[in-house]
Amino acid sequence: MTAPTITPPPATVHHPLTLRALAEGLSAALGHEHRTRLAQDLQAVTEQGPPALDTRFPAAGRTYGRTRLPGWAGWHIEDAVRTRLLAQLGLPATPLAQEVTRRYHDGDAAERRGVLHALPFLPLGPHAVHLTDDALRTNDTRLIAAALGPYAQAHLDQYRWRQAVLKCLFTNIPLAKVAGLHERRDAELARMAAGFAAERRAAGRTVPADLWLIATHDG
Repeated sequence: MTAPTITPPPATVHHPLTLRALAEGLSAALGHEHRTRLAQDLQAVTEQGPPALDTRFPAAGRTYGRTRLPGWAGWHIEDAVRTRLLAQLGLPATPLAQEVTRRYHDGDAAERRGVLHALPFLPLGPHAVHLTDDALRTNDTRLIAAALGPYAQAHLDQYRWRQAVLKCLFTNIPLAKVAGLHERRDAELARMAAGFAAERRAAGRTVPADLWLIATHDG
């Protein structure tokens, strides 16, 4: 039986992954009153630094809304607001990583998701990989999906990245949500996917339809 032709998964964001593009998308989604409020909040962060986030960061959902951000798959308006607040800090990598880590561990699931979405927009280098590791150890599909964005694509080592992709199969997260899947999939991941499929069939369980995205490798 010939395996289906592998098609690269669609990008989760259909525009440049830049803070400017995110700011424009957020601005378009907010009404005038909320745009004015956001400008004031960003100015407060500029003037006060991290203390300005103590109330604003957790309140982003209540203040600006929890609806989806149009054009940004997997994002909510509160995620974009939190990303902008963190980016406004303008801190060097090490103190920024410390601040981001604090917001992640002190936050609820929505705040943690916001931090994970923010990572590729911040000048952190590899200093926040421990946060993706933490999210990938959970069974919260929202956090797992957010953790497997462009930051993990750039900084997660291949062993941990393969394990994360396999966890998507176990938790029914569409593989299209994994940033860089087509570029990073390799023969070892294909072997792991084949083993997963064999175990599922032996147990009389269905195999995820998108497993074929990683079940073969041409390299």
